[in-house]
Amino acid sequence: MEYTRLGKTGLQVSRICLGCMSYGDPKKWLHNWVLPEKEGRPFIKAALEKGINFFDTANIYSLGASEEILGRAVKDFAKREDLVIATKVNGQMRDVPNGGGLSRKAIMTEIDNSLKRLQMDYVDLYQIHRWDYNVPIEETMEALHDVVKAGKARYIGASSMHAWQFSKAQYLADLNGWTRFVSMQPHYNLMYREEEREMLKLCADQGVGVIPWSPLARGLLARPVGAEETKRRKGDKFGHTVYDKTAEEDNKIISRVGELAKKHGVPQAQIALAWMLAKPVVTAPIIGATRMKHLDDAVASLDVKLTKDDITYLEELYIPHEIAGFA
Repeated sequence: MEYTRLGKTGLQVSRICLGCMSYGDPKKWLHNWVLPEKEGRPFIKAALEKGINFFDTANIYSLGASEEILGRAVKDFAKREDLVIATKVNGQMRDVPNGGGLSRKAIMTEIDNSLKRLQMDYVDLYQIHRWDYNVPIEETMEALHDVVKAGKARYIGASSMHAWQFSKAQYLADLNGWTRFVSMQPHYNLMYREEEREMLKLCADQGVGVIPWSPLARGLLARPVGAEETKRRKGDKFGHTVYDKTAEEDNKIISRVGELAKKHGVPQAQIALAWMLAKPVVTAPIIGATRMKHLDDAVASLDVKLTKDDITYLEELYIPHEIAGFA
């Protein structure tokens, strides 16, 4: 395993981050592709054995069950101090006023709830799960600062939003002496590169770590064009809102991933991840694993070295896309 700093912090993280949305309770979250605890735990254990020390979850994943599963696995398989645990806040956890969002009340309630489910005294990275248009960002940033000062989080991060929003949040943190975001979790892959226009440049300039979600475009980049949909793809309602209609050019990109996979003698997933890992701004892609092959491919992608010509070949057909994944 390779390790690197998260942005310009001193925090060392593995170059692969295991996303834990896939482990939870399908009855709680109505996603039939989610693996229950008995089936999900082996992936967390295997990730640890492969040297992965970076795990990402969120309070909304299976309404807390994902955090519970991760917490129990960490307790059984590892030393807490050796790991980097990230979770997120914003999702509607209860169908009542203040049951979600990024108000001070919600943040202070949800950090305690997350820690209880994780069975931890702190998280290493506490992230806002998208922008909350109903709450002043000043209120959110001060609350997050207080979470850090209370010792409940070591660092704070953000996820998909407009670059101007992220810049405003960082400016307000500096202006008021509050804690800055050290990471950004954007939607980014070979089929969706809109973040290259503004956000990734901003992160590079400001020394912000980048941990992309959906690096394989919900698995589309890992399979040939026209391949039968997986169980997750069929049941992933959010994924269909992001990738419901792939343009002809997108399919051509997928085909080129396949061509390079044959050239290098590796699976398609390794090519798509190797492309991302070659980007200096990217700290660690967040990968989901519901088959051991997914985890194996992610780790093996660190050894795949693409040439400049390979990268150009993968990128040259890209066309602009509408913003997707901010909601």
